[in-house]
Amino acid sequence: MLRNYILIALRNLRKHKAFSAINIVGVAVGLACFLLLALYVKDELSYDRYNANADRVYRVTRTFLSSDGVPSLRLAQAAPPFGPLIKQDFPEAELVVRTIETGGLIRYGDNRFDEQDVFFAEDNLFKILSFDLVSGNPDKALENPFSILFSRPMAEKYFGKENPIGKTVRYENQYDLTVTGVYEPLPAQAHFHPNFLVSFSTLNDPRIYGAEQLRTNWSNNSFNTYLLLAKGADPARMEKAFAPFQDKHVPSGGGTKASKWSVLTLQKVTDIHLHSHTDSEIEPSGDIKYVYLFSAIGLFILLIACINYMNLATARSAGRAKEVGMRKVVGALRNQLVGQFLSESILLVLFALVLAIGLVVLCLPALNDFTQKQLSFRQLVDPAFLAILISITLLTGLVAGSYPAFFLTSFRPIGVLKGQVASAMRNGKLRQVLVVTQFAIAIALMIATAVVYNQMSYIQNYRLGYQKDQIALLPDVGDSTTNYETLKQALKSTGIIREVGRSSRIPSGRLLDSWDASAMKGDTMAPVSINLRGLQIDEDFIPTYQIVMAAGRNFSRSFSTDTSMIVLNETAVKLLGWTPQQAIGKRFKYGSRDGQIIGVTKDFHFESLHQNMSAIAMVMSPEQLNWVSMHIGGGGRSVEAGLRHIESVWKTYFPERPFDYQFLDERFDRLYARERTQQTLFSIFAGVAILISCLGLFGLSMFMAEQRTKEIGIRKVLGASEFSLVTMFSKDFLKLVLIALVIASPVAWYAMYNWLNGFAYRTTIHWWVFLLAGGLTVFIALLTVSFQSIKAALMNPVKSLRTE
Repeated sequence: MLRNYILIALRNLRKHKAFSAINIVGVAVGLACFLLLALYVKDELSYDRYNANADRVYRVTRTFLSSDGVPSLRLAQAAPPFGPLIKQDFPEAELVVRTIETGGLIRYGDNRFDEQDVFFAEDNLFKILSFDLVSGNPDKALENPFSILFSRPMAEKYFGKENPIGKTVRYENQYDLTVTGVYEPLPAQAHFHPNFLVSFSTLNDPRIYGAEQLRTNWSNNSFNTYLLLAKGADPARMEKAFAPFQDKHVPSGGGTKASKWSVLTLQKVTDIHLHSHTDSEIEPSGDIKYVYLFSAIGLFILLIACINYMNLATARSAGRAKEVGMRKVVGALRNQLVGQFLSESILLVLFALVLAIGLVVLCLPALNDFTQKQLSFRQLVDPAFLAILISITLLTGLVAGSYPAFFLTSFRPIGVLKGQVASAMRNGKLRQVLVVTQFAIAIALMIATAVVYNQMSYIQNYRLGYQKDQIALLPDVGDSTTNYETLKQALKSTGIIREVGRSSRIPSGRLLDSWDASAMKGDTMAPVSINLRGLQIDEDFIPTYQIVMAAGRNFSRSFSTDTSMIVLNETAVKLLGWTPQQAIGKRFKYGSRDGQIIGVTKDFHFESLHQNMSAIAMVMSPEQLNWVSMHIGGGGRSVEAGLRHIESVWKTYFPERPFDYQFLDERFDRLYARERTQQTLFSIFAGVAILISCLGLFGLSMFMAEQRTKEIGIRKVLGASEFSLVTMFSKDFLKLVLIALVIASPVAWYAMYNWLNGFAYRTTIHWWVFLLAGGLTVFIALLTVSFQSIKAALMNPVKSLRTE
């Protein structure tokens, strides 16, 4: 019987080639979109699950609270003393490991590169996190000071085909490190990717960090701290015990217990990528909201494809009604007929699946470019994913074929043979609901695309309060012997570099530094309650970025006391209850500086527009300036000429260092890369949804034209014009699209309103967005319907009526 079902299904697919092709293409496109999004979601959900002990590995995070108990800074790292003390006080912490990220110049022979992703790590790292060592002893490789492990690509980069074990490399032109191992790079689905691992005991050297600092420095929250909990340990119980633990060990600031201004939490390592929203992640993380969003889009696209199949199958069901009637007359049971129609549907979906897999293979490179991932076709043949794929295929076939199967087989054979099925099929309420559903989804995606586009345009054109274009950035690699005044003069000597400034952090990064502040109130100094972010700069930073002063002055070389003075921004002054003019001359203490406020700048957006404007305190600190910013553009010459000049000066002053620069505007573009990816994906899937919806609409219009052929013939005989017939035909479908617009608009508004709330500075959702989406959809729908409408209106009425 099954063989008979398949033969009949193939015969019907071959007999109705146009319908079959449209059905297969529609379902294939829907399945391809679903598979692509499923690969993306599967990748997002798999982060850090490669670790053998993933279910027991946790990361310690630290949150700082303002005086009113509100979180002011959430850090993924903690101070260095926490690790050993947690191991000492909590027996459920089986193992503890600390790492800290840095960078620097690594040299071997003639090979020298300024490297990033260098991590100092304790020797039990490999017992907590899973690394695949190509060579070296995992128990000993990080044990001795001045040991280093290379990732395999880095080992090949420096040593070629040589065996690196035992070789010595020079780090920062100051220390020799011995290579003790080589490891495979961590999977793409890891929350960090070290290129080099240096033994943590190296930090005990006072020239690098110092053992005393590791024991007593509670303010340097730069250390990633991981715990391997014992089996059955309760992380929630540990978190409750962290408050008294801090009060016991952390020195109280101003007599306030540490638990009042600092909170420690445990974060499961598998939650880092999607559920962590700290201010200092090692690498940019994802967001579970987008996993839900793209999962929903994938299911909606597949749903639209199923609806499309139902509409097209129903459109030609009138032609098979008599076939069903005859089969029933000769003894076919209803469940046999249902099986026949479902087998035809499943067979069609299998054909569509083959085409969908081909589309996935073609589209994967583009998706990887959009999402910066490394998705591959091999992930499709993963046993678990393959089982899901087969289940989805069968379910799609059953869902798509269920309505026509049960609909056609429900009629009594005598009614079918008398033609009574035609009147029953005209009552196509379900088909209308399905079309409305299709277009509601498509319109919602179009509205989302327009809102994302508007927000990205708003961000790109928003006035940040400083010069962003033509700012070149270099890491500050000098030491105590570097004369920066001479370096600046060399850079500015040709006039092509307008200004050169130095700072501890640069715009587009996060302001993570903060110290206690006190201000003069009456006759005494009183602590301030606001969270004041610190930025260390030199005298040329503000002129380089063309930041405008609201009151007072900038730091100056003419005043030796300026090293104790403070410059605030307008937000800080406002939160302190002053005007910019009132703030000038006020005594102010910030960290170790006890001086006066000499200037107030206009507000400038240092961080991304996802964050609110920070209250900023700027101080002079020559020893903490990590970046050099250069404003190119003097003398009307090009940026390329400016870069050539900077490179020549760099090679003169730092001949051992490779020349490596960045542009500030490019860094800002990277801040919003995820939003641009969403914009592109929304656009693509909105287009796909419209395409499949129009296929469904095409099928429905074909069905209506077939059902109303004689009606149209009679109307033409009675004098109806082609235009009136086209209008009559089109208004029914236009009504469905308008209903879809009414349904989709509030849903899309709510979703995009919540999305925009993720930005501190955002555009509004304009009324014309809904008008544009509705108008475009109506236009596309009318184009689709008009083909069948015009064809039906132009038909010779004699041919329509002669069969009566």
